[in-house]
Amino acid sequence: MFTAVRLRLSHKFWSRGGHRALSLFSSSEPSNWSKVVSDAEKIVGYPTSFMSLRCLLSDELSNVAMHVRKLVGTQHPLLNTARGFVYDSRNNLQMRGLIVLLLSKAAGPSHTASDLLAQDMVSGIYPSQRNLAEITELIHTAFLVHRGIVDLKEWTISDGPLKDMQFGNKMAVLSGDFLLANACTGLAQLNNTKVVELISSAIGDLVQGIYYENSSNAEENSLTDGVNIAAWEEQTFLSHGALLAKSCQAAMELAKHDKESQRLAYKYGKHLSLGHKLNSDLQPFVKSSMGEPSSFSLSAAPVVFHRQIVGQERWHQQLQQATTLRKQLDYSKLLAAVKSEKGVSSAVDLCCYHGNKALEAIQAFPSSEARSALENIASAITKF
Repeated sequence: MFTAVRLRLSHKFWSRGGHRALSLFSSSEPSNWSKVVSDAEKIVGYPTSFMSLRCLLSDELSNVAMHVRKLVGTQHPLLNTARGFVYDSRNNLQMRGLIVLLLSKAAGPSHTASDLLAQDMVSGIYPSQRNLAEITELIHTAFLVHRGIVDLKEWTISDGPLKDMQFGNKMAVLSGDFLLANACTGLAQLNNTKVVELISSAIGDLVQGIYYENSSNAEENSLTDGVNIAAWEEQTFLSHGALLAKSCQAAMELAKHDKESQRLAYKYGKHLSLGHKLNSDLQPFVKSSMGEPSSFSLSAAPVVFHRQIVGQERWHQQLQQATTLRKQLDYSKLLAAVKSEKGVSSAVDLCCYHGNKALEAIQAFPSSEARSALENIASAITKF
């Protein structure tokens, strides 16, 4: 199983545009976002930035961490992924688990749950739901680590010694497999067949979504003949939203909530994920005060919208005009071309749509601090 996952996740070191983007929850206003996260963590009584600490401090990964020090001074992406495990004011790898816990607390115990089961709740959350939140984070982290496997055919001397890059790949494989194995073990210990099916299908969705991304990047014509926005949403859900959506639904199943509650939890996770990805894609196009970015993804939502609006022929012309004599893209010219049409505003509208859909889904839950925190998170993704 793990070998098959790795084969699908191994891809180019740098994405088109010269940079790799990991799926982190972030905000254009770090201080405000940090406050939203901090307040939410107090509500669930659990510092989710250290959610996987027990696993990450295991003897196995401690040994890996010592070896990873050999990569210092290289450009291996495993180093950046490792740095991301530590919470700072801009990024938090643990937001998925936090959302699962907030939804669990917002929904509370179901009417069918036994009084004995309710006695096990801590801060209004069942132990099984906390375990699920950790499992969700372990799966997400495992995929982040595996996505850091370098395509050595694109290696250059500036990336670092070849033997170090090969070693980094081995560490990415081993540590990613270890995290995924722990997640699968924890999943089995939940003793809930439906939850196992949900999370297993989410892992399959992740692999499929990343496979689509890699296939698109490998195509020579991917710069010009990309997917439309409907296909973009479908692929983005697979690679960025399925895990959160299905984990939210699984949290309701663990508390024995009815199918409607499960549907609404799934809906919240789905739309929040899509809204966040749109927010992330929009950042290079709306942060005018920070100067023009050196590059951005050509599969970003504003670019996809722009390509649909202007048509393939004009898009080809714009790409040619933005291509230098060295066959490199001038991203400042391309950015100006995208901003001259309605691609950016269309992406903003779609981001707000998904944020509003997430807010709509959470309204069915009882009014509480947890629900307010979920509302704040959904509102934050529509801020630029």
